[in-house]
Amino acid sequence: MHALHKMLARASGKDYVKEGEIVKAKVDLAEVNDLYLQSIRSFYEMKGTKVHDPDKIAFILDHYSPAPSIQSASNQKAMREFVRAQEIKYLFDINAGVCHQVMVEAGLVWPGIILIATDSHTTTHGAFGAFGTGVGATDLATIMLTGELWLRAPEVIKVEINGKLKPGVMAKDVILHILSKLGTDGAVYKAIEYTGNTVENMSIAERMVICNMAVEMGAKTSYIKPDKKILTYVKERTDQDFEILETDEDYHYAEIHVFDVENLEPQVAIPHSVDNGVDISTINEVYVDQVLIGTCTGGRLEDIEIATKIIEGNKIHPDTRLIVIPASSEVMEKAIEKGYITMLIKAGATISSPGCGPCLGTHQGLLAPGEVCATTSSRNFPGRMGSTQADIYLVSPATAAAIAIAGKITDPRKYLQI
Repeated sequence: MHALHKMLARASGKDYVKEGEIVKAKVDLAEVNDLYLQSIRSFYEMKGTKVHDPDKIAFILDHYSPAPSIQSASNQKAMREFVRAQEIKYLFDINAGVCHQVMVEAGLVWPGIILIATDSHTTTHGAFGAFGTGVGATDLATIMLTGELWLRAPEVIKVEINGKLKPGVMAKDVILHILSKLGTDGAVYKAIEYTGNTVENMSIAERMVICNMAVEMGAKTSYIKPDKKILTYVKERTDQDFEILETDEDYHYAEIHVFDVENLEPQVAIPHSVDNGVDISTINEVYVDQVLIGTCTGGRLEDIEIATKIIEGNKIHPDTRLIVIPASSEVMEKAIEKGYITMLIKAGATISSPGCGPCLGTHQGLLAPGEVCATTSSRNFPGRMGSTQADIYLVSPATAAAIAIAGKITDPRKYLQI
């Protein structure tokens, strides 16, 4: 069995789970974001009166933080009331940040956990050796009611990544490159395990990025075998006991893909699909109206750090807006302490409160018809960040910072003096 199958077996009280088998798994943590008030409505429609285990549920108000409309404010109010009435242990309000960052920082994620959330990018938590996946409102309501959910044990694809990344090339570039080769349907209802020396040398934040975007290939979940780096981080955040489950040596992967990224250059996913990744050197003059550095694939401390390193001593281009949104209040606080926020403001950036913001086209920087945005977020289909007539280019935080200075798509290595 693969380690992911062993997680499902343990959660469902079985000794063995085979690929394709449907199991009823006990869920360790269920998370609801503020897009999904329907989870509460469905809970009551199912005749629910009391949640199964209030200590295994978290509500995180991140997609509309702070509330940009009366409707979103009303939804958040209803969620707060439900949390209080049900005595749910975890409520992270509009000050906390993006769910995937907040749960990790709060010590709610560890190797082997079954984590189900109302967000497709819950595959992020494979970076910690967890089984993380996203579901809709009805499935989440079922978990709140019963503590369990049926899941099909997925086939596993191994993606081996080797090579030392050059300065100015980040995990976002790696995953955009992989997506351009495997496509948005390359792993539908399969799991992706990332291995190789590039992954071993990646920071925790970088691992979260490549696991996050596994879902853009259709993956049900993702996985990186926990190492000392992960275990040290997790043990600093939680005293939860856990066991590292090992993949059997004779496990047969559905597919194996090997990538050499030693000479990979910065990547750009051009409109309107995330698998439209190309080398930045192939991009001609593309002028950019807005740059976003933030979200669950670009708003962590090291993302803001490299943006600061590139922008320091420069000014944001007069025809370009730069919006920086830290992924969490913890990231915001550390970025302030290190002086990054002050420097970015002086350079002309707009700083917004932690959360998802314009990534899903709700607020804090929507696009007008005909505008062009370069963003560190994860999707670029029409209408994702506002007008369906806007163009969205996906880039790394380093590339985004360079674009903010130049006012057009620009290789960040130019500003790192490489």
